[in-house]
Amino acid sequence: MNVAVIGSGTMGNGIAHVFAQHGFSVSLIDINQPALDRALGTITKNLDRQVTKATLSEDEKVATLGRLKTFTSIQEGVAGVGLVVEAATENVDLKLQIFRDLDQYAPAEAILASNTSSISITKIAAVTKRPQQVIGMHFMNPVPVMKLVEVIRGYATSDAVTQQVMDLSRQLGKTPTEVNDYPGFVANRILMPMINEAIITLFEGVAGVEEIDTVMKLGMAHPMGPLQLADFIGLDVCLAILRVLHEGLGNPKYAPCPLLVNMVMAGRLGVKSGEGFYQHTAGSKELVVAERFRK
Repeated sequence: MNVAVIGSGTMGNGIAHVFAQHGFSVSLIDINQPALDRALGTITKNLDRQVTKATLSEDEKVATLGRLKTFTSIQEGVAGVGLVVEAATENVDLKLQIFRDLDQYAPAEAILASNTSSISITKIAAVTKRPQQVIGMHFMNPVPVMKLVEVIRGYATSDAVTQQVMDLSRQLGKTPTEVNDYPGFVANRILMPMINEAIITLFEGVAGVEEIDTVMKLGMAHPMGPLQLADFIGLDVCLAILRVLHEGLGNPKYAPCPLLVNMVMAGRLGVKSGEGFYQHTAGSKELVVAERFRK
């Protein structure tokens, strides 16, 4: 099966990497050619890391790169594919337009999947003429490393399409988990309130950044504290998902903390902006609390 991936950012290039590594021919599509060039550079670097760790041979690396092609046109990129995985920015209007285009240009039998972390699959499917073939494939970051694929059934998604996507996920060496289409699905419905509560705990002065993360790492065996994880995900993404939960479920417990809202408005988005709850310096793995939150 040929696969197309829409969007060449962190998630898109990771998804393309994994499919290509497991023998699929992949069309990586983005409107921005320099972004596609950067994505290929990232994939090459990550493959080199696998070769260094002896989890991949040099021949396998070359073969993987040979299965990747880039396109700046959806119409050209999806020709002849059996599966499309959309991994564009988490913006509902953008995703709906992409799916309208995919419905027009992708082969009639193609499955249309979204890597959305919170937007309704049912809503996305409703703008197509093939809602039974629309499904969620929510990969985790970093895609080449993380084993989970959250497979989200929309209201109209067929049993056959769901089973096919579950099987495809296993072919990638992943563990697929089927969930139904409700705001936040499972992963973010549980994770985002925890991150939000950690921010509220900081906001109310219960403890500092480092202390909150230390409690969760050492007390709950989390590999990364919730505030560090929020920085890694992107505070803007966390805020967007919380708003989807708050609006979709109508429960005030999902209301985003005012501190999170202010940080996003101020452009303090975490790793991507260089500062969030921590200070992030390119090339450094040292964990340094942002000056604003130092005691």
